[in-house]
Amino acid sequence: MPIPTPPRRWALAESVGSALHLVLDRLSPAERVALVLHDSFAVDFATIAGILDCTPAAARKHASRARSKVAAPPGGQGTADWDVVDAFLAAARDGEFSRLLGLLAPDVVVAGDPVAVGLGTPARIEGRDAVAEFFNGAAAAALPVFVHGRPGAAWFDRGVARVAFDFRVSGGLVTRIDFRAQPEALETINRRRGGDLR
Repeated sequence: MPIPTPPRRWALAESVGSALHLVLDRLSPAERVALVLHDSFAVDFATIAGILDCTPAAARKHASRARSKVAAPPGGQGTADWDVVDAFLAAARDGEFSRLLGLLAPDVVVAGDPVAVGLGTPARIEGRDAVAEFFNGAAAAALPVFVHGRPGAAWFDRGVARVAFDFRVSGGLVTRIDFRAQPEALETINRRRGGDLR
């Protein structure tokens, strides 16, 4: 790979700097501090908590939310997946069985982690018909969220996320939904305002 000339290096540095500013602008000040100190400089969460005047658990959550926001597609990019997830949730709530079928891949899989299964979610459902039947008329209490920066939803109880619905979308169809209730998964939850961020 050829080494860029000084003018090209400067242009590259400027474009990278601009992109970094756009990403960091999506974060709150606390999220910025937690993400940069922990992920870039390996500062432990106890130290970050002292800087932010919060608990280590809260500092960890700030970093987790920042990672989700950084990984999430900005407005205008990758919004088709959000449209599919939002359409799926609307069809589930409204009991539109045929519309649900149209949004699911034939070999779609739903799986629950051990904590989610303990809360009553299924361990595994396979196939478009079975998944559509499970969700038909359901998901009324699910709110749109980011899960690891991906389109998703979550069931909240008294303002606290209890189970995340982590969607995988390919070619305009839902291919997999993971029910996640383990604490480390719920730490990645970040609410989407108004259904999406566009």
